[in-house]
Amino acid sequence: MCLPRFGDLRVDTVPAQSGHTPVTDLPLPSIGMAKTSTPWGQAELVEELTLTQRAGAKRFSSVVQLLQGPGGERLVRFAYATGGTARRGPVTLRRRDVDRLRAGLAERPGLAEVLGLKPP
Repeated sequence: MCLPRFGDLRVDTVPAQSGHTPVTDLPLPSIGMAKTSTPWGQAELVEELTLTQRAGAKRFSSVVQLLQGPGGERLVRFAYATGGTARRGPVTLRRRDVDRLRAGLAERPGLAEVLGLKPP
């Protein structure tokens, strides 16, 4: 099964495990997460953070996903989406977007750990 379009995903569709402290060497718990393909094989979506953005009349989102790959390896995917569809290309964040990313990591401890970023 492939992931739905980025715009269809929301963080609350992948609930955090209460009391779970991620350990880098251990696989994350599987809770029936969405699957996606990566260059390293199938991976499960563990956490996602979507930052809605606007530049003039253009509206789009930057998406950061924590994936669990084969053997429990953690992968981080950055993408941007327009009209609910993921697009290839660079992801650009302004300072205020980075601040929102850091704040959003407070509810996504797995992503925060892998990125080495602590929420404010």
